[in-house]
Amino acid sequence: MNSFWKKIIIDTIQSDAPTVPQPNEGYSRFELAKGYRNLIITLKGFLKDAVLISIGIFCAAFGFKGFLLSNHFIDGGATGISLLISAVTKTPIHILIIAINIPFIALAYGVMGRTFAIKTALAISGLAIVLATVTFPNVTNDNILVAVFGGFFLGAGIGFSIRGGAVIDGTEVLAIFLSRKFGTTIGDVIIIINVLIFGAAAYLLGVEIALYSMITYLAASKTLDFIVEGIEEYIGVTIVAVRSEAIRQMIINKMGRGVTVYSGKKGYGKRGETQKVDIIYTVITRLELNKLTTEIEKIEPSVFMVMNSVKDTKGGMIKKRPLQH
Repeated sequence: MNSFWKKIIIDTIQSDAPTVPQPNEGYSRFELAKGYRNLIITLKGFLKDAVLISIGIFCAAFGFKGFLLSNHFIDGGATGISLLISAVTKTPIHILIIAINIPFIALAYGVMGRTFAIKTALAISGLAIVLATVTFPNVTNDNILVAVFGGFFLGAGIGFSIRGGAVIDGTEVLAIFLSRKFGTTIGDVIIIINVLIFGAAAYLLGVEIALYSMITYLAASKTLDFIVEGIEEYIGVTIVAVRSEAIRQMIINKMGRGVTVYSGKKGYGKRGETQKVDIIYTVITRLELNKLTTEIEKIEPSVFMVMNSVKDTKGGMIKKRPLQH
């Protein structure tokens, strides 16, 4: 095997099992093969994330330049703040997108972890570059169409970025941080932020534009929910696997999450084979779902998982530990 690729595979093995360091020559052919497989899974995950984030960037940019900018409509969150300042000061939107989101990126590093912060920084930078360099046609000046379809494309952009493990609007990171600090729900924090933004829009741009902008926000929110397949802020995941102990350790050590373990049996049909198994239940945020499925695939590809929406949680480790490492 080429020494360069062997070194990468060994680094992959060591990153997946940091508590069991070994010299490079101490790995068996089986462990190297397993490391190679995990490396391929990781690379596929990065490629999929890059494609989803790229789609999100172009969708959001089209929503901005094809609908919202020329009509001075805004959205909620950090994008809404950027659009509002751009409409009032005539500052280019691509500059404001970066400037407004810098504090959120820094916050994401502490709240969500380094990987998420880097991907978010790249996604926001990519959006700014597309806004600065790519020309989109002004589709329509009809206020209703601008509000609905501008929100649709902006929400789709944010949704695809979330599916790729990043955000192009840092408000959600701020909401997670404040919900931990003050014990409120994430939804409550987002509502308060957007009330302030639309109140400022009504004062600076006029009540009519603020009302149309609320339609934009509602369209973006519904599209975002659709793109991420209705995933709520928290996801309850039930896992039935042969290697349940390895998965349990991964969730605790790599995801920083608590787990509940049930004793159960798995089988099929009325007379199907039955086998005792530990059933794992954990609660994660929707932004972590991508990482959880990737890590579980490395351990056991044929695992059976059931995911359910959870409105909110209280106590436990969900609001005390970092979301990503």
